[in-house]
Amino acid sequence: MTNAGPGHPSPESPLLQVSVLPGPDAAPSRSGTGRRSAAPAKRPRLYVLDGMRLVAALTVMLFHYVGKPAGWEQVWHGAPDVLMPALHGVAIYGWIGVELFFLISGFVICMSCWGKRPQDFFVSRVVRLYPAYWVAVLLTTAVVTTAGYTFTTAKDLTPRTVIANLTMIQTPLGAPSVDPSYWTLWVEMLFYVLFAGVVAMGLTYRRVVAFCGIWTFAAAIAPTVDLPLLDTLTQPSYAPFFTAGVTMYLMYRFGPNLLLWGMLGFSWMVAQYRLKGTVDMYQQWLPQHISFTVAAALMTLCFLLVLAASLGFFNWIQWRWLTVAGALTYPVYLLHQEIGLSAIHWLRRSLPPTQTLLVVMASILVLAYLVHKLVETPLSNALKRGLTSAFATVTKVDDRESSARVEAQARSTDGGSSR
Repeated sequence: MTNAGPGHPSPESPLLQVSVLPGPDAAPSRSGTGRRSAAPAKRPRLYVLDGMRLVAALTVMLFHYVGKPAGWEQVWHGAPDVLMPALHGVAIYGWIGVELFFLISGFVICMSCWGKRPQDFFVSRVVRLYPAYWVAVLLTTAVVTTAGYTFTTAKDLTPRTVIANLTMIQTPLGAPSVDPSYWTLWVEMLFYVLFAGVVAMGLTYRRVVAFCGIWTFAAAIAPTVDLPLLDTLTQPSYAPFFTAGVTMYLMYRFGPNLLLWGMLGFSWMVAQYRLKGTVDMYQQWLPQHISFTVAAALMTLCFLLVLAASLGFFNWIQWRWLTVAGALTYPVYLLHQEIGLSAIHWLRRSLPPTQTLLVVMASILVLAYLVHKLVETPLSNALKRGLTSAFATVTKVDDRESSARVEAQARSTDGGSSR
C-alpha cells in the first residue's frame, strides 16, 4: 500500500458531503454519437451515505484509539489490548473504514460534478476540503506542541512544517503531516486531479466509463513497470475503490447493465487482491492475528452497502438528521487522532478505560460540530463567493481579449482587402 502511514483514513475521503442529485439536465451533454444522453428523473437525497460516512469515521477512530497497542501504552497508561481485550479484537479491523470512505468518495465526486464546469468542480473541492482542514491543522499543532511530543505520533512540528501542511500537499513536498491521518487527503487529491481531466472534457456516460477502464488498467500495471510517477498517480491499492464508487454512481444515475456489473465485479476482484498488502502492513504493527478472510468479508460488505444505496434499497431512509452526521464526518476525521490520543492520556489519570474512550469520542464529535458550524460553514461560504467572483473575472477578461483579437484580425483582413 503506497503512501500509507499509521493514520489510516479521508476526505470527502470519503469525506465528502453528499449533495442532491440534480434532475434532468438543463442542457444535456452530447455523447460521442451526437445524440443527447438521457437525463434521469430527480432522485431523493441519499441520506444513507451520510450515515455510512460517519460510521466509517467512527470505525477508523476506534482503530486509532483501541486497535493499535504498539506504542499506545503511554497513551492509555497500559496496553489497550489488555485493558479492553474484547473491543480491541473488533477495533483491529477498523481501518476498513478507509476503503468505505474511498468507495463513497468515487460515488459522490461523480455525482456532485456532473453537468458542472471545470471551475465549478475546482471551487467545490477547495471550499469543501480546505476551511475545516486549516482549522484542524492549527488546532492539532497547538495540542501536539502543548503535549510536548511525549506520546503523540507527530514529532517536532516546526513552523516550516506546519505551513507546508496548510497546502495539503505535504506528502509530495516531503514534509511530515501534522496528523498522520492526513495521508489520505493526498490520495483523494490525486483522484480529483485525474477526474478533473474528464470534467474538463465534459462528463458523459461514455467518457466516465472510459476513465474507469483506463485508470483500472494503468493502476494494475503500475507496480510492475518501474515508473514511480505512474504508481503515484494511479494509487494501485486504492484505485479499485474509487472506480467502483464511480461505477455505482453510473448505476444510480442511468441504471445497471451488464457493462457496469462487469466493471464493478472487476474492481472488486482487483480490490480483494490488493487488500492482502494492506492486511500485511497492519499485521506488522499488531501482535494479534488479522484474518484476511474477515478483512475481505468486511471490504465486500462495504461494496454491498454502497451498491444497495445506488440501486435504491435504502431510499426509504429519509432521516434528515443524517445530514448533520455527514457534515461532521470530515472534521471528525481531521481532528480525531492526535487530539484524541492526547485527551485519552490526560483523562486516564482519573477515569477507567471504557469511560475515557466514550468521553473522548463524544468530545471529538462535539468539537467537530463546533468547527463545522462556527468556522467551516462561514469560511466555506466566503471562500466560495470569492473564488466564484475570481473565476467570473478571469472569464470576463478572457472574453474581452478574445473579442479584441477577433476585431484586430477583422481590421487586418479589411485593410488587406482594400489594398
